[in-house]
Amino acid sequence: MLWLYRLLFAPVCLVLAPLYLRRMWRRGGYRERFGDRFGAVGLGPRRNGVKRIWIQAVSVGEMLAIGPLLEALRSDGVEVYLTTTTSTGYRVACDRYATTVTAVGYFPLDWWFFSRRAWRRVDPDLAILTEGERWPEFLHQAHVRGVPVLAVNARISDRGYRRMMAVRPVVRPLLTGLSRVLAVSDLDAARFRDVGFTAAEVTVMGNIKLDVAIPPLTAEEHAPLRRELGLPEGPVLLGSSTWPGEEAALVAAWKAARASGRALSLLLVPRHAERRAEIEALLRAEGVTHHFRSRGPAPGPVEVSVADTTGELRRLTQLADIVFVGKSLPPHTEGQTPVEAAALGRPLLFGPGMTNFRVIARDLVTAGAALIVADSAALTVTVSALLADPARRGSQSAAARVWQQSNQGAIHRTLGAIRGELARRPVR
Repeated sequence: MLWLYRLLFAPVCLVLAPLYLRRMWRRGGYRERFGDRFGAVGLGPRRNGVKRIWIQAVSVGEMLAIGPLLEALRSDGVEVYLTTTTSTGYRVACDRYATTVTAVGYFPLDWWFFSRRAWRRVDPDLAILTEGERWPEFLHQAHVRGVPVLAVNARISDRGYRRMMAVRPVVRPLLTGLSRVLAVSDLDAARFRDVGFTAAEVTVMGNIKLDVAIPPLTAEEHAPLRRELGLPEGPVLLGSSTWPGEEAALVAAWKAARASGRALSLLLVPRHAERRAEIEALLRAEGVTHHFRSRGPAPGPVEVSVADTTGELRRLTQLADIVFVGKSLPPHTEGQTPVEAAALGRPLLFGPGMTNFRVIARDLVTAGAALIVADSAALTVTVSALLADPARRGSQSAAARVWQQSNQGAIHRTLGAIRGELARRPVR
């Protein structure tokens, strides 16, 4: 099966190359360390007697989540080579972990020559893939070298599960190198077993994102940040990691609240900053004053502020009174993470499409921390209702904090599993 994967990989890459290159051009930031993608890893030689881990975290959310793991491994004296797939993930990794890890790079294309070349240069004692990362050639290179691979914070989306089950006899052999799966929930653990992993290979650890510790904004930081964004005094509705169509729905909800005589500002944080031109066209058509954070501090108060920057969502969420979680209104079905907003005790709204966070979304609703809005019209009604009901917002806020505190501990359990694997590896 691996040879078929190798044979198909090159032509598929050629077909998808125009789309991939266009995306790289739109998002920018891919020139640095471009050779990493072809296995030309710029990494120094190993230090004698020091163990090395290769950790792959696909994007910004995963990068932020693994921070406590990286700090603990540095305290253990372990070298970490940290890779990512996106330019935004790379920038966050460099900004936050430059002194924590040995090096930051891009994950190689999962083709035989590039992966083998990267493995020879990195030469880790242990490899870790986060969340949905599962690369057959990468896993094969680990297998032939006898290097264990852990899937940390591992999950399988609804769509991924359907696809894997449809070709189950093919999938499991391609994942031979995956030594152990540390699943985020019972549901995900069951899906990994359905795919073909044994019960001994799968352990439920919980979601490390629930252990998030977000530095609070100080009083000295809060007011200047609002001014930089152009947010006047009064409540703020945050669109968190929004996708196409959701900005228009939030503008409609904001307009309805303002029409009813309530003060409200709108802060949009699009999931992809390169959509700024599309969003600006919408705001101009709606006739609202607006400012984009990438253009520097706002010259004055505006009605809608757009934070088209990277790695600031946790800080910006602390300015919000109500948070809508994006990629959840139809036609979107997968959802973005609500964890950080819940940890900060913000009243939450999201659409019905939260399949990537199905268990978390269900638990937040059950706990009274979140409300589901079926569509744009329901979003408008619910935002106005929450603005008119401070007591309801307060109860949602308290419920969110209690939920987050009661679901912590995954970092400690995951770190124990990593240390256990390293302890079984001989010192080189």
